[in-house]
Amino acid sequence: MAQTRLVRTLALAAVLSLTVAGCAQNTDEPAASGEDNGTSADSPGVPENVVLPAGDGTGECEDAAIAYIGTIAGQNAALGLNILYGVRLAVQEHNEANENCQVELVEFDTEGTPDRAPGVVTEAINNESILGVVGLPFSGESAAVGQAFSDAGLATISPSATRPDLSTNGWGTFFRALGNDAVQGPAAASFISENLGAESVCIVQDDSAYGMGLAEEVAAGLGDAVVCNEQIRTQQVEFSAVIGSIEASEPDAIFFAGYYAEAAPFAQQLYDTGLEIDLVAPDGVRDNEFVANAGDAAEGVYFTCPCVPSEGFTDFSDAFEELSGSEPSTYSPEGYDAATILLTALDQGLDTREDVLQYVSEYSGQGLTKNFQWDETGELAETPVWSYRVEGGEIVQGEQIG
Repeated sequence: MAQTRLVRTLALAAVLSLTVAGCAQNTDEPAASGEDNGTSADSPGVPENVVLPAGDGTGECEDAAIAYIGTIAGQNAALGLNILYGVRLAVQEHNEANENCQVELVEFDTEGTPDRAPGVVTEAINNESILGVVGLPFSGESAAVGQAFSDAGLATISPSATRPDLSTNGWGTFFRALGNDAVQGPAAASFISENLGAESVCIVQDDSAYGMGLAEEVAAGLGDAVVCNEQIRTQQVEFSAVIGSIEASEPDAIFFAGYYAEAAPFAQQLYDTGLEIDLVAPDGVRDNEFVANAGDAAEGVYFTCPCVPSEGFTDFSDAFEELSGSEPSTYSPEGYDAATILLTALDQGLDTREDVLQYVSEYSGQGLTKNFQWDETGELAETPVWSYRVEGGEIVQGEQIG
């Protein structure tokens, strides 16, 4: 039978408090110049050798532009806006510090869909001033346009597309700024079974490329612990049949593989039944929009995410909030890091897509979130995964789980 969410929340809180106590003995990592290292003990601080978009202020370039391509106003737009404001901040800080290298940021809205993305990407490719792209945020749209970018020789750094097979298509222009679902999936499975102690799990997956791929990875990690697998549709709002099947299976936990637009009403309807089952969701749900839309049902929900907590990045967080009016959220610092890499290329006077692509492929440097150095497929070696939970109506960080 399912255990109560409250009991598990308290148990995990105890584990987390021990983690904090243990980490408190190792808080002497220096901060980068100009950064406040007054972080919580379990928050990663700013690395000493971090590369920031302002650089040393000696950048020189002419008629240079980079692009953000991704959702701005479509469904699940908050996930794209988190990234976009990180990119905007990087460009702003760069241009303020580099008088002789003023970079234009061109923004394109794909609405996050594979149907709209190709036309938008064609428009961006035809803009010859664009030498590099931060995007696309979602796996389905990324799959739909990867070959077009490759044919155009236009480097793209995705801060959030996690489907593993995106890097197996031979696209020489695709670079991923985080761990893929072959990293997140096993970490999520470990978190569910070991941290939450769940012996039986129901997986709920949407019909997106992201949801299906992640569900497969989590199921592989859980093995025989998976007692049901329910499928939902994008934009579905009524889940009584799915919840009925879950109730009949009596799982200890649910893993929801999808985005916050569907996760919020699902969580509400699950909560309304009185079922006390741990709900775990991935990066596509880890957003304040989920908390706001799910209401009381969001309390106690866990998240896994290959995104690094931004609490320790004080200057970044303050500047982000001043620019956007809200705190950084999922993949905001990853978007900032991705833009920084492209900006450092332009600072050196690189003025062709070919030269920028070569620069990115050979890049080795420390960002806020991790060290960036890609293999021949566009994957990183260092890809941390963290847990989070909703507590008191806010998303709070847990611990690094992968």
